[in-house]
Amino acid sequence: MPDEASEGNAEAVEPLAARVDHLFQTIKPRGGREYSFEEVAEAIRTRGGPTISATYIWQLRRGLRNNPTMKHVEALAGFFGVPPAYFFDDDTTHRIDAELALLTAVRDSSVRQIALRASGLSAKSLVAITEMVERVRELEGLPDLPEPDL
Repeated sequence: MPDEASEGNAEAVEPLAARVDHLFQTIKPRGGREYSFEEVAEAIRTRGGPTISATYIWQLRRGLRNNPTMKHVEALAGFFGVPPAYFFDDDTTHRIDAELALLTAVRDSSVRQIALRASGLSAKSLVAITEMVERVRELEGLPDLPEPDL
């Protein structure tokens, strides 16, 4: 596979490539590393999905290919546990990305511990805690987080 420098203009990244890349960066096996292209291709084949090569998946992720068949879209969506619409529908993408961000945060044991300890508190107390967390994020120079769709 070619190196990053030979892939063309980074500004011309296709939305499909950005979404595939985001899934690789966000949905990881135990251990925290990204899935390899070979692992994804093999898992799709093992599940009875269409023939798909590691190189083709790499090309989709890098934006070198941007018109996969519906069978390939469905296979990738199935592997990563997202609906096929994730790759093409902005509203679906935003909703799924918000859910993935929440899941990623909850994997952090410190965040999980805070959430568990907050369970059962009154709405007024939860608002106060939220305000404190937002203030600390501001003090530490962290960006604002989007409001979750509940």
